[in-house]
Amino acid sequence: MESMEIDRGNTPPGGEKGEELKQIILVLIGLPGSGKSTFCEEVAKVSSRPWTRVCQDAIKNGKSGTKIMCLSVAAAALEDGKSVLIDRCNIDKEQRADFLKLGSSETEKHAVVLDLPNSLCISRSVKRSGHEGKLQGGRAAQVVNHMAPKKELPKLSEGFNRIMFCYNEKDVKEAIKLYGSLRLCDSLPSGCFGQKSLDSMVQVGIRSFFKKQDTSGNAKSVPEDSGNQGAEAGSHTAGDALEKKGKFDKVVVTTSTSGSTASCCIPTLAFPSISTADFQFDLEKASDIIVEQVEEYISRIGEAKLVMVDLSHGSKILSLVKTKAAKKNIDSNKFSTFVGDITQLRSGGGLSCNVIANPTNREIKPGGGGVNAAVFKAAGFELEVATKERAEKLAAGECVIVPLPSSSPWFGAEGVTHVIHVLGPNMNPKRPDCLKDDYTKGCKILREAYSSLFEGFVSIVKSYGNEDQNGKRTAPFVPEKNKKSKGSSSPLSKSGVNNQNQVEQGSTTKTWNPWAQALHKIAMSPGNHKDVVLEVSDHVVVIKDSYPKAQQHLLVIARCHGLDSLADVSGEDIPLLKEMHDVGLKWAEKLILKNKSLEFRLGYHSIPSMRQLHLHVISQDFDSTHLKNKKHWLSFNTPFFLDSVNVIKQLEEDGELRLGNESFFDGVLRCHRCLSVNPNMPKLKNHLRSCKYPLAVLIQSGYLISSEGKYR
Repeated sequence: MESMEIDRGNTPPGGEKGEELKQIILVLIGLPGSGKSTFCEEVAKVSSRPWTRVCQDAIKNGKSGTKIMCLSVAAAALEDGKSVLIDRCNIDKEQRADFLKLGSSETEKHAVVLDLPNSLCISRSVKRSGHEGKLQGGRAAQVVNHMAPKKELPKLSEGFNRIMFCYNEKDVKEAIKLYGSLRLCDSLPSGCFGQKSLDSMVQVGIRSFFKKQDTSGNAKSVPEDSGNQGAEAGSHTAGDALEKKGKFDKVVVTTSTSGSTASCCIPTLAFPSISTADFQFDLEKASDIIVEQVEEYISRIGEAKLVMVDLSHGSKILSLVKTKAAKKNIDSNKFSTFVGDITQLRSGGGLSCNVIANPTNREIKPGGGGVNAAVFKAAGFELEVATKERAEKLAAGECVIVPLPSSSPWFGAEGVTHVIHVLGPNMNPKRPDCLKDDYTKGCKILREAYSSLFEGFVSIVKSYGNEDQNGKRTAPFVPEKNKKSKGSSSPLSKSGVNNQNQVEQGSTTKTWNPWAQALHKIAMSPGNHKDVVLEVSDHVVVIKDSYPKAQQHLLVIARCHGLDSLADVSGEDIPLLKEMHDVGLKWAEKLILKNKSLEFRLGYHSIPSMRQLHLHVISQDFDSTHLKNKKHWLSFNTPFFLDSVNVIKQLEEDGELRLGNESFFDGVLRCHRCLSVNPNMPKLKNHLRSCKYPLAVLIQSGYLISSEGKYR
């Protein structure tokens, strides 16, 4: 067996002072030539803990062996009190599964993904000589090219506590320094770190967490709830010397002698009461809404936390919320109240909150007083600039998520990575847009404001890799890119953008007109649209199209932020698309039972006019006063309309979609049954009433559902 072990002879098995040993199974994941063996060698050179390298290429007395041999050697090393480096390609879930079963429940299961460019891996493996597994030269290039398409990135749901992604040499060096610095009793925070995402979410800087916490006990603020101190007194960090050596940009490291994850490692949202100060909202009504929304979202945030903050010990709103939350038995480990300055929670009160809610004004500007002014001042000019890049105005009930630049003084001093600006309703006659005691509307808006805020936090939690803690869909929704939340009736989130007219889609930005937001609002808050909702679940909502183009025209809408159209869909969204299809199929069958003459198609428009991914369930009679023009017809009867079964099939086979474009709208008005051409819409509609030809093409393609048959 090839192994590299560092044994500091004088170090007791339990740690330098008898502390509990924290064993780690570190699974390296990468193509041949990605640097896995070098990683192991470098970590072993500088590490003070005993590591055993398990390499299948050399496990049989320097020769290649089997996976079973690797498992046996790894198990023996763990029993001997060592940590283990699994030096194999481990490119798919199946290859990794057995290694994750090793060790005890206390053993940490980590992954380091060396996701370097394929070309670099090929170049390295071709040029090397004397490789343990004889994988070099032209054969190496063939192996890399063969393995690359099969690469499956790891997820926390596989059983990992922590996953770290490396995309270049700098990332790899940082990972080596991190693991090489770990002492025997050190632990690392859980989650995904360094993974690229559409929203480019910024991970907390490791540098700010390498510093030891102040244990003097001179806290300036105290928590309202005992037992939720969040303080890190008595903790120590891995690799104090590294603070002097270099800067880490992407990883958080905090460890404690107890072995538990420090509070700063857990995504935590600190929020003040919205609208009850300057906007003078009734405290009783506000506290009811806060507790209601907390109760709804608490099941969706995994191990993350919500903390309501107020500066005053005599805060009535804090007292009301605390009392009402206790009556509802809301888990105090996941939601608590805290007295302190929201801009100095960590330095002043020992509470680490990486996400801060800011009750702002319409223009999202530093002006005014209260929390808004304090937040902008603490975060510096960087927050103002970053905010302008995301949005310039907010409507009441909406929020905008702003990743805080690492150059912000708040980022380094307090560990704040995101600010969520949110605007609530105004009951103050001296402020703009006063509702004049209209609490029916005011409560509706305040409820939307908290829903937007917590939904935004959910999306951030997912970006930190806590998705599978929420039971989200693994393909992902995931949510992970997602992930579905199985225990909630609230919408999921695929991006960090929430309730904005300007929505980022990859590298492009699409602007949706206000009228085009209707479906998005229904999906995000179906409870506010009970008059139109036919069915609602965790992941979809079903409504009748407000302007039906046939006798029966339903929409199955995805309840997921960031999925505005098919352009946002990827292979990870297949489970959601299948669920939408099944729901649409169920409703088509239900309607056919009432009218056996109906025939249905299920599909999507390539370029929708309304924001929020939605599936059309439309009968093929096209008998409707709302079917008015050529575009209406062609949007459902050309390749611009993509059948649901085809969309799912394309994603499963190709991993991407081939979308139609508006050039199809230049076509002729052809009957979808007999294929005859009609000069205008009145003639076509008149023809449709009498045309009895069967929908032969659709039947043969399997795209039609009727009383005689159905597709799945």
